[in-house]
Amino acid sequence: MSGGLLVAGTTSDAGKSVVTAGICRWLVRRGVKVAPFKAQNMSLNSFVTREGAEIGRAQAMQAQAARVEPTAQMNPVLLKPGSDRSSQVILMGKPVGEMSARGYHGGRQEALLGTVTDCLEQLRSTYDAVICEGAGSPAEINLRRTDIVNMGIARAARFPVLVVGDIDRGGVFASFFGTTALLSAEDQALVAGYLVNKFRGDVSLLEPGLDMLYGLTGRRTYGVLPYAHGLGIDEEDGLRVSLRGAVRESVVAPPHGEDVLRVAVCAVPLMSNFTDVDALAAEPGVVVRFVDRAEELADADLVIVPGTRGTVKALAWLRERGLAEALVRRAAEGRPVLGICGGFQVLGERIEDEVESRAGVVDGLGLLPVRIRFDRDKTLARPVGSALGEPVEGYEIHHGVADVRGGEPFLDGCRVGAVWGTHWHGSLESDAFRRRFLVEVARAAGRRFVPAPDTSFGVLREEQLDRLGDLVEEHADTDALWRLIEGGAPGGLPFVPPGAPPLGAGAPESRGAAPDPAPPSPEGLECAGSAGSRGQGLEVARSAEATPQGLGLARSAEATPQGLGEAAVVHVDQEAK
Repeated sequence: MSGGLLVAGTTSDAGKSVVTAGICRWLVRRGVKVAPFKAQNMSLNSFVTREGAEIGRAQAMQAQAARVEPTAQMNPVLLKPGSDRSSQVILMGKPVGEMSARGYHGGRQEALLGTVTDCLEQLRSTYDAVICEGAGSPAEINLRRTDIVNMGIARAARFPVLVVGDIDRGGVFASFFGTTALLSAEDQALVAGYLVNKFRGDVSLLEPGLDMLYGLTGRRTYGVLPYAHGLGIDEEDGLRVSLRGAVRESVVAPPHGEDVLRVAVCAVPLMSNFTDVDALAAEPGVVVRFVDRAEELADADLVIVPGTRGTVKALAWLRERGLAEALVRRAAEGRPVLGICGGFQVLGERIEDEVESRAGVVDGLGLLPVRIRFDRDKTLARPVGSALGEPVEGYEIHHGVADVRGGEPFLDGCRVGAVWGTHWHGSLESDAFRRRFLVEVARAAGRRFVPAPDTSFGVLREEQLDRLGDLVEEHADTDALWRLIEGGAPGGLPFVPPGAPPLGAGAPESRGAAPDPAPPSPEGLECAGSAGSRGQGLEVARSAEATPQGLGLARSAEATPQGLGEAAVVHVDQEAK
């Protein structure tokens, strides 16, 4: 079997995604065949693999760092929030329904452990090493019993755990100690040590604290990574990461022509795949910002309405804030607007939605001659085509089906004057097309902006991944890391009291007690209409034509979830309503 490592974090946004990517790039440069893995991901930032599976974009980025093709096995469970209380569940790359947090953590999550471990074992049989990313914190003691992404997967695979802490936030020593002390004895035995992320200053000033941490926990620190500016790398924890990492701190080069080009991105609710604008931010002289007020569109040369998991909700939000009226004025004045995926749908004449919002027929902004009908089946594709005379590649993730009734063809959408719309994510990463598009925008905006002739987004992305590999190689004890990956957690690691507190009567994980074994196969995801299933989690409503007998879960990248008939109606369970 191959070696492996779980990269956990003291908090969300501690740097797990980029550290995992950095370790993957460091290993592959050493000649190690390595793959990333994240058992369960919650993100609106997703990607479509070549086999048509939807996974977290962070795992696709990590696969690129490892120089391998991303697959569904690398992220078997993806949760896409649709509200504060419910998410769409993507299993092995395909949507299987909506579920509330209570329904998911009330036993359905635990039932997925068999699928998750199968995927991990398949990767381990193919690669020399598998670097796993955890989620949130491994010390979320309220969720430990059903955990399949942190200590649950570490225990199942017997992987050592490296805990990453963001020292830029402060409190990193307390976070390391507290994380360890809140785990059971069995979980603590796998926590090998710590990695400090985003340190600014003289490392020698940190060393007394690291020595004391070792004295308190018996665990070493495997490295101190410095704060790195301008890392435009895909993560999943929210817009704040993209704003800081991919836009505001990107290296701002002077414009190639006389003018800069200002791009305003409407920060719609449930915004998805906001990384679509990263390629614009990489262009010298292009300034990208996210906005939520109508007056912020006044000086923008291009306004982008991005993708969203809630098209009707985003449309209402645009109207409430006066942004819709500002977009209509822009279109009338011939000023550029681009709608991508949900943003494209918003710009159309009419939206018929009985799937996502169940709002029925809703009027769009009427800027493009397009009518949208939401289909229960999700389109997941990797299209290739051309636009503005240049080749374009992209990926599609949407339930909306577009009926284009006029305008000038533009990818799968259309263009009317200076308003463009398409379902294609990632199209702006095609360099020649992006430059030609920016020329069109500059002309319509009256700007003397000239795109740089040699900007390659792919090359820039590779350079950023190499920077991550350099950070690990130069600032971590890589010999010790390799021993950890190859040989597992060191023996004899001391127990740090008090250990996991009781989780309630009958709870399996209390002060060192091992949890009950997870079910060997993912049973228990019920369909509406079965005894006792109402309000218990992921439900599939039966129609007269479709009577699914349960929701079987795919156990390999090629398999697809069984039990979802063509006429099945997937809906949110009772808690999420």
